[in-house]
Amino acid sequence: MDFETLKQVEHENLMQTYGRFDVALDHGDGCVVYDLEGNPYLDLTSGIGVNALGHNYKPLVEAISRQAGKMMQASNLFYTKPMIEAAAKLNKLAKTKKVFYANSGAEANEGMIKIARKYSWDKYQDPERLTILTLKNSFHGRTIATLEATGQDHFHANFFPFTQGFDYVEANNIEELNEKLSSGKYAGLMMELVQGESGVRPLDPAFVKAAEKLCQDNDVLLMIDEVQTGIGRTGALFCYQNYDLSPDLVSCAKGLGGGVPIGAVLASEKTADVLKAGDHGTTFGGNPLAASAANVVLDTVGDPEFLADVAGKGQYFMDSIKAIDSDHIQDVRGMGLMIGIEVGPDAVLDDLAKLRAQGVLALKAGKGTIRLLPPLTLSKAQIDQAVAAMKEVF
Repeated sequence: MDFETLKQVEHENLMQTYGRFDVALDHGDGCVVYDLEGNPYLDLTSGIGVNALGHNYKPLVEAISRQAGKMMQASNLFYTKPMIEAAAKLNKLAKTKKVFYANSGAEANEGMIKIARKYSWDKYQDPERLTILTLKNSFHGRTIATLEATGQDHFHANFFPFTQGFDYVEANNIEELNEKLSSGKYAGLMMELVQGESGVRPLDPAFVKAAEKLCQDNDVLLMIDEVQTGIGRTGALFCYQNYDLSPDLVSCAKGLGGGVPIGAVLASEKTADVLKAGDHGTTFGGNPLAASAANVVLDTVGDPEFLADVAGKGQYFMDSIKAIDSDHIQDVRGMGLMIGIEVGPDAVLDDLAKLRAQGVLALKAGKGTIRLLPPLTLSKAQIDQAVAAMKEVF
C-alpha cells in the first residue's frame, strides 16, 4: 500500500482527532526511524517521550519476546514475578514505599487523585476538604477528571459537565499558593515540575520548595505528575529529585515501559496504605508483558552513570541551540533531554515541516514552542546533526 492510499484508508476508518504529520513511519533503530520508502529521520520525539531507550533496543526486545512466549496477561488476582520485581525497583530508586500500577499517565493521575481524596476523608471526614489544586497551564490527561485537573481552558471546551473538586493557582506565585493551601479546602496539590504540553516550562525552585513546606504545614498531599518528566527524562530518574523534594505521591508512565503501555502511582510512607482491598483496581495494569519491559528500562535508566550522561547531553543540546545565531529563536529552556525552543505561534508548524524536510522529527508544545523529547540514548553526534538542521531552518 503506497502512502497516498494509506492516508485515504486512514481518513475513511479512523476518527480525525489528530493533525498527523505527513510521514508514515515503518520501523526504527536507535534514534533513527524510517518511513515506508526507507527515508531516515532523526527522531527527537520518541513517541512523545515514550521510547526512552530508542527503537529496537535489543535487551528490551528480547525481554518482551521472552515474556510474550510465556504469559502476557494474568490479572491482578494472581502474583506475577515481573510485576513484583519492577515495583521493588521503583520503590528503591524513588525512595517510595508502595506502587499501584495503571495503564497510562492519565490513569496514574486519577489514582493519585483518588488516594488524596480518600486520605483527606479518612482523616478529616470533611466534605469541604476534598479539592485538588493544580497549576494554571498544567496538563494532566484526557479523561474527564484529569481534563478538569488540567489548568488550560481550551482543553475544557465541549466536554461539560466535568468532575467537580478542582481548583487552580498561578505557577510560581507563592503568595496565592499560601492563601489557597492555608484555607483548609484542599486534599492535594498536583504539579508537573516542568510543564511540558504548555511549552516546556520548568518551575521556579523557590516556588517548588515553598509548595512542599506549605503542603506539610497544612497536611495537603504533595502530588508530583512525572508522566512526561519521569524515567530519566530530566537527568534524574524523577524530576522531583532535581528539586530535592519528598513527595507524598508520584505518577509516572510514558518512558516506564520503553514503548509498552504502563503507568504507576508511587506512594510514600504517609500514603502507602490509604487504598484498601476493593478501593481501586485495573485489568491490565502491571501485566507481565508491560512489567517485563519496565524491568529492563529501570535496570538501564536507573544507573547513575546513565542519568549523568542524559543530564550532560541535555545541557550540551541546549547550549548548542542557544549558540545558533538567529533572531528567530526567542527562548530555549528545559531540563535534561526535555527541551523547548520558543519560535512563536506563527512559525512553529512551518518550522516543524522544514525540520522534517531536513530529516529531523520534533514536536509542538503550547502555542509557539518546538518540543524535543529524543530517546535518552541520543548521541552527541546526533545532537550535532539536529543542530545543523536547525541552523538551516532558523
